[in-house]
Amino acid sequence: MAPLRVLELYSGIGGMHQALKESCTSAEVVAAVDVNTLANEVYKHNFPSTPLWAKTIEGITLKEFDRLSFDMILMSPPCQPFTRLGLQGDVSDPRTKSFLYILDILPRLQKLPKYLLLENVKGFESSSARNELLRTLATCGFKYQEFLLSPTCILTRFPDQDLEDLFKDKVIDKVGEASSFLSSEEKNLDPDIRPDCSSKKSLPKGAFLFKLETVKEMERKHDQDNDSSIQMLKDFLEEENEEMSQYFLPLKSLLRYAFLLDIVKPTCRRSTCFTKGYGHYVEGTGSVLQTAVDVQLESVFKHIEDLPEEEKLMKLSTLKLRYFTPREIANLHGFPLEFGFPDKVTIKQCYRLLGNSLNVPVVAKLISILLG
Repeated sequence: MAPLRVLELYSGIGGMHQALKESCTSAEVVAAVDVNTLANEVYKHNFPSTPLWAKTIEGITLKEFDRLSFDMILMSPPCQPFTRLGLQGDVSDPRTKSFLYILDILPRLQKLPKYLLLENVKGFESSSARNELLRTLATCGFKYQEFLLSPTCILTRFPDQDLEDLFKDKVIDKVGEASSFLSSEEKNLDPDIRPDCSSKKSLPKGAFLFKLETVKEMERKHDQDNDSSIQMLKDFLEEENEEMSQYFLPLKSLLRYAFLLDIVKPTCRRSTCFTKGYGHYVEGTGSVLQTAVDVQLESVFKHIEDLPEEEKLMKLSTLKLRYFTPREIANLHGFPLEFGFPDKVTIKQCYRLLGNSLNVPVVAKLISILLG
């Protein structure tokens, strides 16, 4: 049987390609398309034999698409028009233009692909762009499934459950068997969409809200950290060494953002979503790691607002907070150790590229289910 011919759109650093490899599918990526120069450098570094088209999707003609004669499309369109923290411009956002172009091209192809897998963020499922997609799929005669997934939930449950059981609470819409598969998935270890994964243990007596958190948030984090079906963060960490000093939070950031940080220890089983702003912006871009594991957060934050600046800084410094390294974030995304970045790519550029990527094992499993 001939290998599947796969077209990878919005290829980025190659998360979809890596997932395709890990799904053990007999396939050939006939073209990867992305306009991001830096992402393309990383893609070429890891998949040197794949034809890489450094051009806009709108710049590809119908004839060029037809010449590729692909059996499957893998794509991860820009998420900014749909993300909860963005402006949610949806189809009016210029970054959606290329996706709408694909929807226009699809029904006019000489040969329709057999399979289509799309990944995006929570928010896409209620967008006009999603409605346009479903209209196009109907026009082309596809059947589809949609899933809202979080890696922390499903990676522990995939092997042991039937598809029906696994997704019974997560299927948004299901029409027959999936010959076309639409996946809308929250990236990384975002805990906000996994309330059914917690162990439902109550907070310890006298628990202290040491930051600007609600009791509900505190309970959610406590439940997640007690869910023994999830791996601890320490399984994804690099060994501490001298080079780690560059990742420690600057004193200025400690003072300014102490009450906004999401602080995790190596024994935690959760983190917030790592976005492309990680390492540049502090608030809401990803968790920071407390490397002084024996220091209690409560003892540091209790009454800290009443202290003079120097004492406040001294207390915060005892936590030894650092950013996760790009390698650690790649590990959390499920990229294998052999997946790397060219030497010329800076740490901040790595963060940006990884923040725009996806969870490899989840997509690999979805591809297997789609083709199964």
